[in-house]
Amino acid sequence: MTPASKESPTPGQPAVRRRSVLGAAAAAAAAPTLLGLAGTAAAAPRRTPHALPGGGDLGPNVLVFDPSTPGIQATLDEVFKKQEKAQFDSGRYALLFKPGTYHGLNAQLGFYTSIAGLGLSPDDTTINGDVTVDAGWFDGNATQNFWRSAENLALVPVSGTNRWAVAQAAPFRRMHVRGGLNLAPAGDGWASGGYLADSRIDGTVEPRSQQQWYTRDSAVGGWSNGVWNMVFSGVEGAPGQTFPNPPYTVLDTTPVSREKPFLHIDGGGYRVFLPEQRTNARGVTWGNGTPRGTSLPLSQFYVAKPGDSAATLNQALAQGLHLLLTPGIYHLDQPIRVTAANTVVLGLGYATLIPDNGVTALKTADVGGIRLAGFLIDAGPVNSETLLEIGPAGASADHSANPTTVQDVFLRIGGAGPGKATTSIVVNSRHTLIDHTWVWRADHGDGVGWETNRADYGIRVNGDDVLATGLFVEHFNKYDVQWYGQRGRTVFLQNEKAYDAPDQAAVQDGDIKGYAAYKVADSVTTHEAWGLGSYCYYNVDPGIVQHHGFAAPDAPGVKFHDLLVVSLGGKGKFERVINDTGAPTSGSTTVPSTVVAYP
Repeated sequence: MTPASKESPTPGQPAVRRRSVLGAAAAAAAAPTLLGLAGTAAAAPRRTPHALPGGGDLGPNVLVFDPSTPGIQATLDEVFKKQEKAQFDSGRYALLFKPGTYHGLNAQLGFYTSIAGLGLSPDDTTINGDVTVDAGWFDGNATQNFWRSAENLALVPVSGTNRWAVAQAAPFRRMHVRGGLNLAPAGDGWASGGYLADSRIDGTVEPRSQQQWYTRDSAVGGWSNGVWNMVFSGVEGAPGQTFPNPPYTVLDTTPVSREKPFLHIDGGGYRVFLPEQRTNARGVTWGNGTPRGTSLPLSQFYVAKPGDSAATLNQALAQGLHLLLTPGIYHLDQPIRVTAANTVVLGLGYATLIPDNGVTALKTADVGGIRLAGFLIDAGPVNSETLLEIGPAGASADHSANPTTVQDVFLRIGGAGPGKATTSIVVNSRHTLIDHTWVWRADHGDGVGWETNRADYGIRVNGDDVLATGLFVEHFNKYDVQWYGQRGRTVFLQNEKAYDAPDQAAVQDGDIKGYAAYKVADSVTTHEAWGLGSYCYYNVDPGIVQHHGFAAPDAPGVKFHDLLVVSLGGKGKFERVINDTGAPTSGSTTVPSTVVAYP
């Protein structure tokens, strides 16, 4: 990989290259029972495991503050020093602030660090100061500022504008910024994010050098520019629909949404709030007092700690407990099986699941109301056929009134070490909501190579009526997204094709040059998508030709809005945008080719 360029794009100008080329990376079915010895009729009776307790301590890597806590800034600085460059290390942290007002803080966030307020509303917890993500650790390049988050806080930025220069897997949720928000690093270096939801930004959002961004169910005081792909759904104050110039894709409402569960404190005890489902949503959920939904006491959760086995987690689920995964690494020798309706699996501080022996990390039954949120799945060295399965094959129950939600659940193959998975996510259950995921076959780090971290497919959707809001899916050996279910919808896709394809033959899809980033199966008769972008950077063989970014049947019910493909620096080429429609990308200009509507 080449050293980082010190040149920076000016606001509104496309960056020529992306993250790996910009610089080197910084340093038994439900719940198993315990059996007695089998044997004769006189054998000892089966023993039942001791019941696991609900609730308990959140562990050493959940740091909880109140306004009277001494040395808050020093603690924040200590965590940042550990995590600033720790892109593939094992540290995991959650920084939690009890309701109240805090003064003079600057919480700089490094890798695998989450910051959140513990009120029911962001305005219950106010920081007169900043929650900052910048890119000094990487020479002003923010394209590797992954795996960090901010949630449920009000900020009064010192300068009037808070800086949140992130890339993938870095959600900004349920935040109130009493000022502006700058999404670029200091100096306007490269930036490639990002996701914002259920937030109010009183001032102007300035993407500046951010290449693409998705904002959902929020309110903004203004929006200053766009580079390639800015998508809005249900956003008060959003700019008008003008794609491709400026590149704004705007939906007045979000078809279906249900906000992510979050930890809060009530009378000194922790609870988990479960926001209710909304249809045709617009604006924040918390603007008029107590949000709508239900709250569960922590006593109904098994508070998992790193080192807990899959058997223990499954025993807790079989007892009827929900799971709260505290920060750390969890090695699995069997799938976590979520079988009961309305079960919550909530991670703190990027809790990470690793299947060690080729199993699937987590599987759900075809039941309603499951909520999966806030954790990372890291593929293990033995190939897993799948990493996450939502519903079993053939699932067909109607979950429109109470869908499963998958939110801020991120998957990674390679980077932290060798990992393999044939398909990362398989969605079989109908009406599933996928709300912000980054599914990433690593292009840098350890254990990276065309076969070393082989991963053919990113997401496969088999279920009908599935809605995805905020898909980030990158670098798979074959298709990044495959859609077989009927009546599917996607709002926003950010994709890069695999950089490291060795030659044209390696990515040949029958008679088609290159596997599409997003393929809708020929059997699908109804599908709709808005604001999709795919990029190529074939740096091993720059002569590779990608026929198109998107492939879909020509059917009256299959519709696409606001598509783009772009060749980064001329490394590879797209011949078309979707099917046989759209102009080819040209030379090394890094100018997108766009299609406003298809057909």
